[in-house]
Amino acid sequence: MTPSRPAWWRRATHRARHSLRVRLVLLFLLLALLMSAAFLDGIGRAFSAGWRQAVNPLVGDYADRLAAEIGSPPNVARAQAIAARLPVVVRIRGPGVDWASGPWPRHGPPWARGVEGGASERALVSRTLADGTRIDFALDARGPGEDPRRFVWLTLAGLLALTALAYALVHRMLRPIGEIGAGARRFGAGRFDTPIAVRHARHPDELSDLAQTVNQMGADIHRMLDAKRALLLAVSHELRSPLTRARLNAELLPEDGAAQAPRVALLRDLGQMRDLITDLLESERLAQPHAALQREPADLAALARAVLEQLAGTQPGARRVVLHIDAALPKALSVDASRVRLLLRNLLDNALRHSPPSAPPPELWVRLEQGDLVIELRDHGPGVQPDQIGQLSEAFYRPDTARQRHTGGVGLGLYLVRLVAEAHGGRFAVRNADPGLAVTVRWPVAGAGA
Repeated sequence: MTPSRPAWWRRATHRARHSLRVRLVLLFLLLALLMSAAFLDGIGRAFSAGWRQAVNPLVGDYADRLAAEIGSPPNVARAQAIAARLPVVVRIRGPGVDWASGPWPRHGPPWARGVEGGASERALVSRTLADGTRIDFALDARGPGEDPRRFVWLTLAGLLALTALAYALVHRMLRPIGEIGAGARRFGAGRFDTPIAVRHARHPDELSDLAQTVNQMGADIHRMLDAKRALLLAVSHELRSPLTRARLNAELLPEDGAAQAPRVALLRDLGQMRDLITDLLESERLAQPHAALQREPADLAALARAVLEQLAGTQPGARRVVLHIDAALPKALSVDASRVRLLLRNLLDNALRHSPPSAPPPELWVRLEQGDLVIELRDHGPGVQPDQIGQLSEAFYRPDTARQRHTGGVGLGLYLVRLVAEAHGGRFAVRNADPGLAVTVRWPVAGAGA
């Protein structure tokens, strides 16, 4: 079984595989190696072809002179003197003699391949004497004290230095891409206060043009969102006055006779419209980048009981809700009490609406956990499909697409719960509890009293 690699190694390899910078540097390096290989091979072939024509006669004539100087039969002492005087290796093989002046070179010069005798055992040139003795001459290009491996390491070090320089240059060139990505994520999260920094303003390139385009897109989206929010707030405010008058007129209707049932239905519908407008106004206030909270010390246990008591007037099932209060919960936590009341009301209303009469009652937990205030509500209803969980906190989203009247609500409940949690600097999570749905919000405790 292959041992699992450390997490940092997996993250590093993932970034390397998906990094445009790394791929560009590797591409440049590969191109440089291929171009160098092609250049050296071409130069070597051209050099070799020229030397075959120009040097072959000179080398052959000089080899004849050296072979004559060694003599026939060959004199090893003279051969040793020649090897000491010239940068060549001399090897003599024949009847009764097998001698070489030094280690025979493993690789001959490229231009010597076509020289007479150069293809034979990498000798630069060979001569055969009358008695059958063969004298080979090979070029010994090594100077005193020079180690060929040193050149290999120097070449490798230079290649690594050039690679590091190329990566630094590519990293600098592509830095705006990361800034553009971060800016796009900020715009997607609704934070339009910090535009993308545009580099090379005097000498713009494609990336600076892209940054300016994304900035312009963010500004346009910001203006459209502001216009939508202003229109929604204006319409909501304008609807409040006629709605209040309609409710007042409905309450003045006689409470007996045939008008009783229509009166009750009208008051219920007007109440739902009032709650909808209140939720719309509150959602727009909380959706601001810096939602204003009016924090004050509040007893969350008493707050939860008060919300349950208020809901019991319209939903009898609220009296069955099981309330779990942490004994270590302080009596006074610094929160926006009105927003927390809205959060609890929407959580409980959502759970009661989706709890069948035969199912166990919903359960509400209010506790401290690792320095965070945690409010969790679980019902025992049917739950939702796994692919719908991520959309439950979106505005006006409801799993029941028919939007039947008996299900109630328009899809703002959990959306407001998420906004209240985020306004307090917290998080919102939903999961299927099998059976039922569990909604959890948590945020750091801003202050506590005894």
